[in-house]
Amino acid sequence: MKPTNRVKRIEGVLSPVITPFRKDYSPDAERFVAHCRWLLRSGCAGLAVFGTNSEANSLSVSEKKQLLEKLVAGGVSPAQLMPGTGHCALTDSIELTRAAVEMGCAGVLMLPPFYYKGVSDEGLYRNFAEIIERVGDERLQLYLYHIPPVSQVAISLPLIERLITKYPGIVAGVKDSSGDWSNTKAMLDAFAKTGFDVFAGSETFLLDNMRHGGKGCITATGNINPGPIANVYKYWRTADADKLQAGITATRKIVQKQPMIPALKSAVAHFGNDPQWRTCRPALVELNPSQEKELIGELKANGFSMPGLV
Repeated sequence: MKPTNRVKRIEGVLSPVITPFRKDYSPDAERFVAHCRWLLRSGCAGLAVFGTNSEANSLSVSEKKQLLEKLVAGGVSPAQLMPGTGHCALTDSIELTRAAVEMGCAGVLMLPPFYYKGVSDEGLYRNFAEIIERVGDERLQLYLYHIPPVSQVAISLPLIERLITKYPGIVAGVKDSSGDWSNTKAMLDAFAKTGFDVFAGSETFLLDNMRHGGKGCITATGNINPGPIANVYKYWRTADADKLQAGITATRKIVQKQPMIPALKSAVAHFGNDPQWRTCRPALVELNPSQEKELIGELKANGFSMPGLV
């Protein structure tokens, strides 16, 4: 493998950045860069571009590489990027992971291959190990992406232990989007003291995650509420922590009443006064007018705003 010169690991709040599309459904790099820059100004420590809420699995490898290049050209430091690079095809995962490492990204967030269900830990180990070996670069920092409600392919504790034993430092952490705090806590109890970074997959669990040795959260609503979520990370040791946590949990509950990705896009479209942001790439569709009216009405009634977006 190439010699080690790793970028400092990201800690704090990361947003799986929503991807803007033009009317012809092509990615809109200009809006993408602008939104990423706003997120970093507003409290995000890093950007998990090409996550679930980025409509990543509706994007090709070449489209993702082009967007990464546009981000860096637009002034976003690769040291603040943790792109999602996991695909069903092994070679796609290798290609995008290699590109991210060579660009200097702080890490990559990697889904397991998710089309075939009921696969064994041995099969998943071979997938991750093969990617690591073929990328062949000690600068790689790989974060496992555990999201069984969507992928239906779980990343077990024994699999994590096997990977970090074989690839210490390279297998750097996990995003737990199980929605099950007991699972996140089991990961923390097993691995947090070993230098393996555990991120909650929702800000709902951010305070608990920090109190048990976690490193932050990678969360959908980081796209629209980065400042208040970052404040929980920043002030988690203070007397106000529980109150701050209650505030971001309340916002999350409003947003997740609607389909999450189009809801996030509607919020950006409304508060940023930019209707084009509503566009989703098929098969996803935008919120209908009644859904958007309910979303925006409840957010405003809760005192929500997106300062600096316009």
